[in-house]
Amino acid sequence: MTNKLNMKISGILKKAGQFLIEYNTLVIFLVMVLISSLFSDVFFSHTNITNLLRQVSGIGIISMGMLLVILTGGIDLSVGSVVALTSVLCGYFLQFMPLPVALACSVIAGIVVGSFSGYLVSVHRMAPFIATLAAMTIARGAGFIISKGSPIIIESSGSGLTSFGTGSILGIPYPVFLMFAIFFLVFFILKYTVFGRLIIAIGSNEEAVRLSGIKLKRYKFAVYGITGGFAALAGIISTSRTGVGSPIIGVGLELDVIAAVVIGGASLSGGKGTALNTMLGVLILGIIGNLMNLQNVPAYPQQVIKGLIIIAAVLMQGYKSRTS
Repeated sequence: MTNKLNMKISGILKKAGQFLIEYNTLVIFLVMVLISSLFSDVFFSHTNITNLLRQVSGIGIISMGMLLVILTGGIDLSVGSVVALTSVLCGYFLQFMPLPVALACSVIAGIVVGSFSGYLVSVHRMAPFIATLAAMTIARGAGFIISKGSPIIIESSGSGLTSFGTGSILGIPYPVFLMFAIFFLVFFILKYTVFGRLIIAIGSNEEAVRLSGIKLKRYKFAVYGITGGFAALAGIISTSRTGVGSPIIGVGLELDVIAAVVIGGASLSGGKGTALNTMLGVLILGIIGNLMNLQNVPAYPQQVIKGLIIIAAVLMQGYKSRTS
């Protein structure tokens, strides 16, 4: 009788352990929500939730692009600088262009920077780390050159842009709608399109994909261009929220984006990751910062906690790979 009971308990614990490993991102997210609700009475208030979502909207959009890059086995360090560059360009273009044209030109600029990295990686087979590091430096420098080192104030001609950054519909901020629209787009691409499946296949076994006759260059080139475009959207959101095009924003942003994707279970070696888990990773980082702010904790401990969560997530991934 005792042996049977022990076996049942052992079986339950084993299944619980397997669940924790299989759905580690969801578990971390739920734990963070529970902890936040216990430590703060206002965590679930409408004002706090909308502020949290508004704050992570930029990172959420870029993370969807970063996921595509990481799925191919690459990485993009230039996204923070692209955010700064497009923020500056948005403010600069609004001085003499209509708002729609200024926004379009800013997004195109982001795509160009991303495509430059993609060209170096796909055509010249440069290491993604080196290619995007170069693009990061160039984009940041270009932002300082265009702005002459000073923020560009958005005048009345850009009032529509600032209304987007601060406005909402049905109580939900416009940038949050944009973030979730990008999320559903990437979710659909990865799950239901040939393009998405080939991106995952390239990261899983690039040589096999190449031998099957598929041209790898165009897919690698494309994901960097897409990521640059998403980073440009994040830069525009930043400008719309602050009313300023600044060359100093986005410093270290690429680290938060990569952290969100990794916490979401994506493998840095490529071929593994989902849009849903990446969005959960974004929300986990947002909740950490939000809880710290509610508790009046300085920003520095947030970095420590983020690092510990990244280590835990990667360890769980490794254990899951060994047991699967």
